[in-house]
Amino acid sequence: MRVKQTILLLSVLAIISLSFIQNQEKRIVHIFVALCDNDSQGIVPVPKKIGNGNDPDQNLYWGCGYGVRSFFKAAPEWKFLKSIKNPKANVLERVIFSHKTKNCILVADAYKGARIKECTKDFFKSASGNFSDTLTVLTKNINLNDAELVGYVGHDGLMDFNLDSYPAKNPDLKIKKQVMIYACISKSYYKNGIKQAGAFPLIWTTGLMCPEAYTTKAAIDGWLNNETDSQIHLRVAQAYNQYQKCGLGGAKKLFYTGW
Repeated sequence: MRVKQTILLLSVLAIISLSFIQNQEKRIVHIFVALCDNDSQGIVPVPKKIGNGNDPDQNLYWGCGYGVRSFFKAAPEWKFLKSIKNPKANVLERVIFSHKTKNCILVADAYKGARIKECTKDFFKSASGNFSDTLTVLTKNINLNDAELVGYVGHDGLMDFNLDSYPAKNPDLKIKKQVMIYACISKSYYKNGIKQAGAFPLIWTTGLMCPEAYTTKAAIDGWLNNETDSQIHLRVAQAYNQYQKCGLGGAKKLFYTGW
């Protein structure tokens, strides 16, 4: 009898726990990806097939094995929910994932390679809490401006162009935004914009790097586990070294957390 009662109690607690998780506000991660493009970006050319900024399926930063869409699709912790083609101007595809054990939604947008400037502007809008976009996920309306963690993946376009101004932090913003910037020497080039946005730089870079998705996933994993900034920094460096074989010491110097 006691065994049956214990099993019943555990079942009830599990149901209550699941209901509590489902009714919590979901944490949102929003990733802006500027597709790799040989023709319009100031990059060292990559093979033509993966450097076409109008072909997300074959693109180095999206459809290739270590691209954002492919890498997260293959990640066992994440459930792929749907893909939306051409959801808005300049964006060729949007993919949406739900974490299997954490209460989190991940949205990633693939911008046309030639629209890297617009992608960069939208990233700063989101980082400052001035991004306007909503969608429905799992029957719930999601406001992407509520993303607590915002990422940029791609070439450092600020090496090639200047923005006239950076958006200031939205005074009505109720959350503290954190950002990840996977682009070459992003700490130097994005510093002014992130300060203006009032966001915290969780991860950015001090040198040249390859912005493949294993580092993005590593940072999100640590963030969802409520790890310290230093722990997340180490996670990212370990992931980069695992795939790039550059040495952990060098990887730790390449990535930086905070100011």
